[in-house]
Amino acid sequence: MKILKSLLTLLVIISVFNVQAQEEKRFKIHTVAFYNLENLFDTINDPLKNDEASPIMEMKGNRAEVYTKKVKNMARVIANIGADKANNSPAIIGVCEIENRDVLEDVVNDPLLLAKDYGIIHYESPDGRGIDVALLYQKELFRPIDTSTHELVIYDDVSRDRIRTRDQLLVSGKLDGDLIHIIVNHWPSRRGGEARSRPKRVAAAKLNKRIIDSLQSIDPYAKIFTMGDLNDDPTNESVKKVLKAKKDKKKVPLKGIYNPYERMFTDKGWGTTAYRDALSLFDQIMMTKPLLEDDYSSFRFWKAGIYNPSYMFNKRGRYKGYPLRSFANGGFTNGFSDHFPVYVYLIKEVKEDSEGVTDKG
Repeated sequence: MKILKSLLTLLVIISVFNVQAQEEKRFKIHTVAFYNLENLFDTINDPLKNDEASPIMEMKGNRAEVYTKKVKNMARVIANIGADKANNSPAIIGVCEIENRDVLEDVVNDPLLLAKDYGIIHYESPDGRGIDVALLYQKELFRPIDTSTHELVIYDDVSRDRIRTRDQLLVSGKLDGDLIHIIVNHWPSRRGGEARSRPKRVAAAKLNKRIIDSLQSIDPYAKIFTMGDLNDDPTNESVKKVLKAKKDKKKVPLKGIYNPYERMFTDKGWGTTAYRDALSLFDQIMMTKPLLEDDYSSFRFWKAGIYNPSYMFNKRGRYKGYPLRSFANGGFTNGFSDHFPVYVYLIKEVKEDSEGVTDKG
């Protein structure tokens, strides 16, 4: 009996010791995010683009004032994404629906973001509306090694004319010494209906898969994020059948892809944008298997979320709870975007206290 009591006491001591050891672990945390900036155009007419059809260019007056407010609103959101846990704005954030590099220069030079010293990676794309994708990164935290843009070649199913749409941006670099790859997307819209436009997004997914496959052919353990406004939900063909993204991270094979937003969409009914009284979760961040491992000696996925604080959504009326968009009925609402941003937290275990370190809980 004494032996049994002694063993039980020893087990309790070991258990307490393990709990204390776990509690003492400290983690560095960074936010990786994506945000559709909803028609962030400047007020200068570019003869090489159809920018005169943008909401701000269609306004009769106060364009400069509206542009200034729009830029400040975008900077406010970016500054706050992930700040509650990381105590910092995103280390890396993909963006879309921007006209050019100049508008991003204005955003990152806003007083709310200036000290973050964001770098910009941007290529002009052949999109018919003149909108592009880009990547912003804090220079102190992320060092780009290689960047490239990948053209999506698709054609109208009736006229067979080339559809000019957004390229896909690939950026490889080191986040605090860890090599990661980020693909920024803005897939073709649902104009003409979901079914009719579906092949265009399937084609975009196939291009995305080729980029991922090319990275994995070099390194099967590559840490890859693919993010963007896909104009498809996590359950649509482009994501489920082409990318083969998994809802359960335990079922992701070595070269597979995990989509934390599928569970949010199917189990919780969450969304990032709305159309005709229906929420959709078009904005997603997916990742490859090596980001899901339990070894936190390098950066691993911790949590995913949708950034939708109260100041970013409608408080009343028919569209209560929907994103408070910037432009409506031909005018500026002083809102933000018709999409909520999405983000993931990455954590890495550290041995000493430092800025950006948190308890994993």
